[in-house]
Amino acid sequence: MLVVHLLIAAHIAHWLYTGHSVAPVEPSEAAALAQRGIVNTGLLFFAAAILLTAVFGRFFCGWACHLLALQDASAWLLGKFGRRPKPLRSRLLRYVPWVIAFYVFIWPMVYRLWLERGLPPLHLELTTSDFWATFPGWVIGGLTFLICGGAIIYFLGAKGFCTYACPYGAFFAAAERLSPMRIRVTDACQGCGHCTAVCTSNVRVHEEVRDFGMVVDDGCMKCLDCVSVCPNDALYYGAGPLPGKASRQAARWRRPDLTWQDEIVLGLAFVLAFLTLRGLYGVVPLLMALGASGILAYFALLAYQLVTRPHLKLKGLRLKRQGRLLPASRGMIVALLVLAGLWGHSAVVRYHALMGNSAYLASRDFGGQLLDASAPPPVLSSAQHQRFENGARHLQRVADLGLMETVGAASQHAWLLALLGRSEDMVAVAEQAIERQEWDFEMQFLLARQMLMEQRRGEAADRFRQAIAAEPGRPEAHLGLGWTLAEDGNVAAAASAFEQGLLAAPSSAALAYNAGVARAAAGDSGRAIQLFERALALGPGNLAARENLAALLAAEGHLEDSAAQYRQILEQRSDRSTWNAYGDVLLALGQEEQAAAAFERAGTEKSPAAR
Repeated sequence: MLVVHLLIAAHIAHWLYTGHSVAPVEPSEAAALAQRGIVNTGLLFFAAAILLTAVFGRFFCGWACHLLALQDASAWLLGKFGRRPKPLRSRLLRYVPWVIAFYVFIWPMVYRLWLERGLPPLHLELTTSDFWATFPGWVIGGLTFLICGGAIIYFLGAKGFCTYACPYGAFFAAAERLSPMRIRVTDACQGCGHCTAVCTSNVRVHEEVRDFGMVVDDGCMKCLDCVSVCPNDALYYGAGPLPGKASRQAARWRRPDLTWQDEIVLGLAFVLAFLTLRGLYGVVPLLMALGASGILAYFALLAYQLVTRPHLKLKGLRLKRQGRLLPASRGMIVALLVLAGLWGHSAVVRYHALMGNSAYLASRDFGGQLLDASAPPPVLSSAQHQRFENGARHLQRVADLGLMETVGAASQHAWLLALLGRSEDMVAVAEQAIERQEWDFEMQFLLARQMLMEQRRGEAADRFRQAIAAEPGRPEAHLGLGWTLAEDGNVAAAASAFEQGLLAAPSSAALAYNAGVARAAAGDSGRAIQLFERALALGPGNLAARENLAALLAAEGHLEDSAAQYRQILEQRSDRSTWNAYGDVLLALGQEEQAAAAFERAGTEKSPAAR
């Protein structure tokens, strides 16, 4: 385990020194396959570990998982203070890793297929320059380790996180059932129970080897503590027959510590805690939410037992005897009430955040209009208006009630306010979002758009420039800046803004077209022709670009090319002005018959001679 942590430190140091390194070798990175079709080092490592587990057993958790190392270290520290974590043997919580594994690794693919989007195309990403992109910050990361690698084992037992929360462990547990390599027993076993006493995976080793001749529990992590402690050397790690039905029998025979009523309270509390904590304030990551949910569920069970059981002890502390609460229970009751209050408050904040986020997601369909400086304000139906008003109200409650800022809430709020036309409120909230460094591009753009509507073009141009600085590769702000400069009469600066945008976003047909218009207005016909041709290469259906190109080609004397462009326009749209322009070009080419036919199609009575 020390070597594993040294390798992790070396990997991070290499990235910090060079700015580029192998992508994180973490099982969590494998989720990118289902979400974005990315095959990364985390996925390859995870797949290899699962395959090796199917051969050698569940060794990875016991010998290479850094979070398990923290749990073992925490158990060791507790032992120094005379505390040995007692495992909470829950039947329901054992399904949590399987549910979360499905949610993280399988559900995104199912959801895409359900929406008929198909699976994302696969592409390889084995290195990265943004090593920390998928990891939380140091504070949240540290809290995650303290909760999942430390606190949870005091309440749920050694390796409590592995047993009741780890989604990767579900895959290893499934592969473990295929492995012929197990802890096995010889006739020298005397059933002393030393093996079970030292097992930090909470496996009843002496019972399983007695009943089945091997350890069949898929929670066995092959740490070999049981083998090393056996006084008769009766246990060994080796190959042999698979357990078959024995693993299912063992699962049925394991003595439960909890009644079904307790299990239901524990399970419901875990679900409610997870729904509350996952994404709370926009900072609580999945693993931290899982670990904290396990601890909250334990306290919910404790509160239930404090009410329903006549006798109750907590970690050696007697709280209730013969139906009477003992003095030690008073402090516990106060602590449980405080915890319940904080939990309830967090649930309310999370509810308002979810409702606000739902309204925001529904509003993204209007993004094309809000992020188009030339577009009129979106027109909302009464139902849409009501939904976005409710969403804005929920997000205001998040701001009012939260004990800390919720990441992303201010920017979502500003977006909804912009849609609703509440400009004064939008400006104030968007400024808050910018101070929090939330969605800088969108917020700067919304402010620029508002300033344009108020005819404050100088300030609007500055905001567009700040949006460009935030995300140079997005064309919307370049277009907005160019249009703002053009409205101020500075055509040359507008053309330069469009062309600078085209360098940053070379696939934008809109930037190429607008740059062409500006260059034409500035009298630079040669450059304008090049830009219109580029706009058509990027978007062949752009009739406005083709019309401008045809007119410029005719003006520059490129009559054959101009006629060809007009023919392409007429294939898509037949109107009087285009036929007349086409006729003029044909007449200039000396093709009087064809010109007459074009004028006739235009519905005019002018003959070539009269023209």
